[in-house]
Amino acid sequence: MHRRRRTALLLTAAIAAAAPLLTACGNDAHPGAAAVVGGERITVSQLENRVDEVRAAQRAAVPDDAQYQQAIARTGSLTRDTLHSMVLDRVLERAARDAGVAVTDREVQRMRAGLEQQAGGAEALEAAWLQQYGIPPQRLDANLRLQVQAQKLAQELGTDTSRPEFWQALSEASKELDVDLNPRYGDWDVEKSSRVDARTPWVRDVTAAGAPQTL
Repeated sequence: MHRRRRTALLLTAAIAAAAPLLTACGNDAHPGAAAVVGGERITVSQLENRVDEVRAAQRAAVPDDAQYQQAIARTGSLTRDTLHSMVLDRVLERAARDAGVAVTDREVQRMRAGLEQQAGGAEALEAAWLQQYGIPPQRLDANLRLQVQAQKLAQELGTDTSRPEFWQALSEASKELDVDLNPRYGDWDVEKSSRVDARTPWVRDVTAAGAPQTL
């Protein structure tokens, strides 16, 4: 369980590390885009909808107002972390495709069944993924598919998800996809396949409606 949790954390949480600022895109080049990955736009609206899903799940999980505000405070960088995950998901999918790695529904359900058994049931697993990784229940299977994909890619490379060889494959995929972030949300470090904060103090972040953020 601990290894799988580490894998999930790597693939769903922002990597906090100082790194060179390698790419940037402006609103003039990609109006309405939070990021462009492989020529396809992740729109600001899509990003905000994903953030809203997490906030709605948090609200349902902790109906008490004080506890809800605490949950928001613990996930103050949710918008940027969510964009990081959306981009990294696509990078992982490209790296897996390049390596000829495919994932079946049965493999995903096998992982879920094992995790549910360890967590104490489906609801307990959903609550844990929401609290630890900001994954709402309706996105759990999709996220677990990525976990299986990451593990199979690492196996194909003869390594594991914590090793440089695995992240080098993601770096190559990032280069192929020419990841381009709106500077409102930072920059994309190709070498680390990670979002990093941009030094653009004149750009103000726009948070999801009704979701106070610490940015």
